[in-house]
Amino acid sequence: MTNRLDTVFAALADPTRRAILAMLLEDDMAVTDVAEPFAMSLAAISKHLAVLSDAGLISREKRGRVIWCKLEPDAMREASVWMRAFGQVDPLDLDDFERFLAQELGDEAD
Repeated sequence: MTNRLDTVFAALADPTRRAILAMLLEDDMAVTDVAEPFAMSLAAISKHLAVLSDAGLISREKRGRVIWCKLEPDAMREASVWMRAFGQVDPLDLDDFERFLAQELGDEAD
C-alpha cells in the first residue's frame, strides 16, 4: 500500500499534473487538447500523463489515431482513506476537490 500511496502523492505533488486532473474533471480529453493550454512540448505533457497513468489517477485509451485521457477518481480513494486515518481530512468529495484545484490554479496565475 505504501508504494501505491507514494506514487499517488508524488503524482499530485506537481502543479502541472494537478492542472491536468482539474481539466479532466470536466470530461475525457485527447492528449493534444490536454497539452494545448501549457507552454511545454507534447513530449513533456506525455511524461506528465505517464506519471498520472502510472499512479492510476488517469487512464489512456486509443480511439482511432487519437489517445484519450480519462480521470480515474477511485484511484484517490486509497490516499483519502489513509489521510482520514489521521482524523484530519474529510472523505474525498470530488466537487470540493475541483474547487480546491480551481483555487490553487487561480493562485498560481496571480
